[in-house]
This record gives sequence, C-alpha cells and structure tokens, in this order.
Amino acid sequence: MSFKKQIKSILLISGITALLTILVIVGLNVYIHLNTSCKIISNADELPASYCAIVLGAKVKENGALSNILKDRLQTALELYRIGKIKRFLLSGDHGRPTYDEVNAMKRFLQQHHVPDSVLFLDHAGFDTYNSMYRAKNIFQVTDAIVITQDFHLRRAVFTANQMGIDAIGFPSDKRLYESRHYLRIREYMANVKALYEIAIDKKPTFEGPPIPITGDSRRTFD
Repeated sequence: MSFKKQIKSILLISGITALLTILVIVGLNVYIHLNTSCKIISNADELPASYCAIVLGAKVKENGALSNILKDRLQTALELYRIGKIKRFLLSGDHGRPTYDEVNAMKRFLQQHHVPDSVLFLDHAGFDTYNSMYRAKNIFQVTDAIVITQDFHLRRAVFTANQMGIDAIGFPSDKRLYESRHYLRIREYMANVKALYEIAIDKKPTFEGPPIPITGDSRRTFD
C-alpha cells in the first residue's frame, strides 16, 4: 500500500473512531437527561417537601469567600428551609487538605443566616458528585432528598443520587449568569460519562467511615 493510501486509511479510521466516540458521549448524556426528566422541579411551590437537602460544594476563594456558584446553592437551600421544604442540610464538599475547606465555609454562611447547628450535617469528603452521593446514602443514611446545584450539574447529581438508592428530586440554584457557564456545560458531557462508569463498576468512595444518620441533632456527631 502506498504512503498516500496509508494516510487516507488512517484518517478514515480516525474519523470513524472520533464520530463513534462523539455518538457514545451524546447518547450517554441523552440517557441521563431522559432518566431525570421528571425529577427536576424549578418551582418551589410545586416541590414536595423532603427531610434533607444535599447541597453540593463548589469553589471557595483563598480568603474564604464563597464563589457565586456556591453562594447561590446555599442561598437556595436557605430559602427552601425557611418555607419548610427541608429539615436538615447535608453540606458535602472538598476538605481534603488543611488549606482548602468548602464545608466549613458553607456552614458559616448558614450560621450567619441563623440556621441552627443542630440541622447542619457536614461531609468533608464530598470530593466530587459521586463521592457525595455515595456517602450521603451509605454514611449519612439519606433515603430521600432535594439535591441543590446549578442547572448544568443538576441532572448528573440527581441521576447519581437515584442510582445510589436515594429518592432524589433536583432543584436548580441558578440566580445569575455565571462567567464559566459555557465551559461548565461542555465539561459536563465528559463528567456524565465518568459518572456512568463509576456507577457501573460500583466504585468505592475515597473515604468511607461509620454511619452518621442524618436524622436528629447533628451536634451528637463529630464535625
């Protein structure tokens, strides 16, 4: 086979492979979308009450200030708490090193808005959505929840929670246009594929631990 024919064959195979990869990624994203189509509610009046809200972590700045994405998640959860839609908060985020702490920053925000410590449960090992939902079910023994995050992330979060055995409804926390929204939506396509893979292999979380039931008073546990 001549050099030109070899190059053409390589390009053809590469093109077909790339096309098939794109089709698989799109197909998996459509699958998650269809499986959560009845699980997303954006009107608080139509939202069924749940014992627990799972609030997923996001970036905290070096000075401890919340990113807009995280602030809006917490503000949304606070609003639902005030109208009686939830009774407990599970604040799940990244506190994997001493110099970076999403979880206590989330707690401080809610404390400043007069939410009692007794209803604030902290998951310091919610390093990603899969870890958060796995631990919500197996460590905090959550059976039903309202999942609070932005629209770009909400379907994956709800899908993962449902696959863990949590009866989860998603409530979007979008309160503004975010500068990184286009990047985040593109990133979500690959994150959805990763989530499906982790669920399929029943991946263990980064950290496990003894049960900390979310029922009752959080002050009986160690933060």
